Amino acid sequence: MRKEKKSIDQTLLDKNYTRPNPINYGVLKIVARTVLTWTYHTKMIWKTDVRKVKGPFLFISNHASRADYLFNAIYFKERVNFVLGYNEFFRSHLSGTVNSINCIPKKNFQFEVKPIMNIKNILDQGGVISIYPEGMNSISGANQPVAIGTGNFIKKLNVPVYYSVIKGGYLSCPKYNNTDRPGKVESVVDIMFTKEELQSLTSEEIEDRVNELLYHDDYEWNKKRKIHYKTKGKTAEGLHTLLYWCPKCGKEFTMASKGNDIYCESCGNGASLDDTYEMHPFNKECVIPSTQTKWFNMERNNVKEEIKDPNFEMRAKVSLGILPEYQLLKDKKTSEIVGEGEIILNHQGFTYKGSKNGEEVTLHLDLDKLPSYGMCTDVTRFYTFFDGAFHEFYPKENITMKWFMATEELHRYHGGKWQDFKFDVTQMSND
Repeated sequence: MRKEKKSIDQTLLDKNYTRPNPINYGVLKIVARTVLTWTYHTKMIWKTDVRKVKGPFLFISNHASRADYLFNAIYFKERVNFVLGYNEFFRSHLSGTVNSINCIPKKNFQFEVKPIMNIKNILDQGGVISIYPEGMNSISGANQPVAIGTGNFIKKLNVPVYYSVIKGGYLSCPKYNNTDRPGKVESVVDIMFTKEELQSLTSEEIEDRVNELLYHDDYEWNKKRKIHYKTKGKTAEGLHTLLYWCPKCGKEFTMASKGNDIYCESCGNGASLDDTYEMHPFNKECVIPSTQTKWFNMERNNVKEEIKDPNFEMRAKVSLGILPEYQLLKDKKTSEIVGEGEIILNHQGFTYKGSKNGEEVTLHLDLDKLPSYGMCTDVTRFYTFFDGAFHEFYPKENITMKWFMATEELHRYHGGKWQDFKFDVTQMSND
């Protein structure tokens, strides 16, 4: 009898995850280290020298950029199993590498038993697990709180925890633009918890410390460091997808960007960015926040006020994408387009109404089940999971960033578990 072909999802589910093959891992580490050292000028600052520590242990980091997996563990002596977004295993240009070094798939912002079992098996083998507990690389240049349940997860693993804070990673690979911009990246490495500390702390105390120790703002950091990045005269291109609100006239979605400039098409307010990412207002009448992160946070504060209206609602036309069942995605795609429809966000939750594979469907998530979305590449699209199945939305207009903020703040407003930082981010060190 002919053997039935397994789907990609089933193959990932059935795989026995072990520590990486030493040859595969060693070759990849040498290549990546050589490229990154010369191109990105990466530097490890060892407050605790993890190269001298044997597993099992957990290594966690802030998630500054898409290249963080390379910025960190290529300097370790131990082989590291990375926990990676489930959907990345469906992309042909990544699949070979992530499978060859036994990366562990995890659906972002979803509770799953199998990844936890895989992680525990690796640690039982004396291995090292690397996770990025924010669940997604930075959108703004600074952190968001770690995913729901991080403290409980770390406590139950009961192994020492080491960590790094990546500085300059976002400026090298900004979320709003897919081009790499070499300059300088530093990773500061230290111990976060001993096994004894984990036993004495509550899950909430653990999570609070993780948030505080991982917090970093690349824009504030580089205001002091003044490191130059190779932006090729395109420092601002795409920035309007994040900074969509004009701080002078107050209009939304009137911001545009070209070359080094970001500006309001309605009132002319704007600034030029140099290659340290410093923003220089066009003239003294322009109203420009001191950093991009502050601008981003002002937008969030606007959204916090807006969602207090009981009639608050957002709608947008989108294309719908899903993951293929058997064939990998090519040309760096993140999903296959299978439908068109409308997304709706209000105090009842998030809804998609439209087509999917030729049928009309309605998909819905309550706010407590939707703390945030995932974002595969830049700010042109976002995804979430319905009954464990990946669905990606491609808006027809530049509305993604406001949808993120509104969804997150609605979740928090209605008592969702993923709340904001307990500390004042403006008081955090970025040295």
